[in-house]
Amino acid sequence: MNVDEGVKKWLRPFYFLGQNPITLTGAVLTTSSALTMIAFWVYDVLLPGPPHPYIGILIFLVLPGIFVLGLVLCPIGVGIRWRALRTRGELPAEYPKVDLGSETLRHGLLLIMLATLVNLLLIATASYRGVAYMDSVQFCGQTCHTVMQPEFTAYQNSPHSHVDCVSCHIGPGAGWFVRSKLSGVRQVFAVTFHTYSRPIPSPVKYLRPARETCEQCHWPQRFTGDKFLVTTSYKDDEKNTPQTTVLLMKVGGRTWQGGVGIHGRHLDEGSRIRYISIDEARQVIPVVYYTDDSGKVVTYTSTDVKTTPQQLEKGDHRSMDCVDCHNRPTHTFEMPESAVDKRISQGVIAPDLPFIKKKAAELIKADYPSRDEARKRIVAGIDDFYRTTYPEIYQSRRTVVEQSAQQTANIYLRNVFPDMRLTWGTHPNNIGHNDSPGCFRCHDGNHVSPDGKVITNDCGACHTLLAVDENPKILTDLGMK
Repeated sequence: MNVDEGVKKWLRPFYFLGQNPITLTGAVLTTSSALTMIAFWVYDVLLPGPPHPYIGILIFLVLPGIFVLGLVLCPIGVGIRWRALRTRGELPAEYPKVDLGSETLRHGLLLIMLATLVNLLLIATASYRGVAYMDSVQFCGQTCHTVMQPEFTAYQNSPHSHVDCVSCHIGPGAGWFVRSKLSGVRQVFAVTFHTYSRPIPSPVKYLRPARETCEQCHWPQRFTGDKFLVTTSYKDDEKNTPQTTVLLMKVGGRTWQGGVGIHGRHLDEGSRIRYISIDEARQVIPVVYYTDDSGKVVTYTSTDVKTTPQQLEKGDHRSMDCVDCHNRPTHTFEMPESAVDKRISQGVIAPDLPFIKKKAAELIKADYPSRDEARKRIVAGIDDFYRTTYPEIYQSRRTVVEQSAQQTANIYLRNVFPDMRLTWGTHPNNIGHNDSPGCFRCHDGNHVSPDGKVITNDCGACHTLLAVDENPKILTDLGMK
């Protein structure tokens, strides 16, 4: 049997059986979706920026799905017709001849082979682009708009705003990529049927270890020296009197002199610290295990939190890593007073407007039925306050008042999302100890070992206070004031 006869033998059944509605429908779906995808890809390349997230779903997820569906329908239609003919006894003993001498048929076969090659390239390209789109910041933050709006808003205002979501939430390697996509299927169903949590909880339990993500960029063992911090807050008086705190944070690792900073003590090589928490937010830590320099494990038990063996057994047993303190490194939500202090320090809220600190904090802490209503009432509240209480200032500096009012409203819009039941303090921040327990979850002076050792709560263990709530001379000496 020569090649020509072999081709004819294999081609006859497909040519005959392929003439059915299902196969023809599959061919139409595959062809039309392929042409549409190509047109959209060209459009996507020519766009000045990324497409709208819902357009992205169409281009990179829906159309490739229709394309593959069409390909699947083609052999299904062939199989159904073959079975139907066989059941009725109408399956021909010899399929109708295919005349390869026909120029029209040869051109058709050539077109099919070229289309098959193009289809393979399209499937590969569509798969790659679909995966890339699902890993994009736009898809993560904007596709499920209501659900992810708080997290995406915080992300856009964070130090990691130029880092892709997947770099931290998935990291390198195929294993965690597959795991994240399987988890994504569950999340799609949760969004579809509105069974997702409000607010979205901190996913520490399911996060990849920080040594495989955070430490791709950060290296705690190489942190050295102290960090000089200057923070300014403002009183609630008419002049918004500034109060400055200056301190040195001992953030370093181990030094050649034998000194140990915060990162060196908590994130030394190996799992130096393990703990048990008994609440989902990890704010209640009754037991801490610390491996000292000699390798001995010391157990510190809280005298303030009473637990049962069953509670400890069911608690979250964790080896400390970055996210145990930096629990909201990218999705940080502010507290009202400190948020206003920050904007006044930046100058976007005018510091010389009388009582602006007090009025701004008062308005953003009020309850509002919606974010749009909050924006209107906060802006109107500040406008009315200066128009009625300080009319001269309002007349002479109306633009400044309006700008400060809008910036105050922006603080609310940055941090409060009623639809997701997220308000001030919903997500505690474990860095520091001003707005939530943070460091004092363990460094409270109540965690004691069997031999009487206590986890220190001495301020000097973590920082040196150079000035507290005053007008410090040290800033003048350093030329900073």
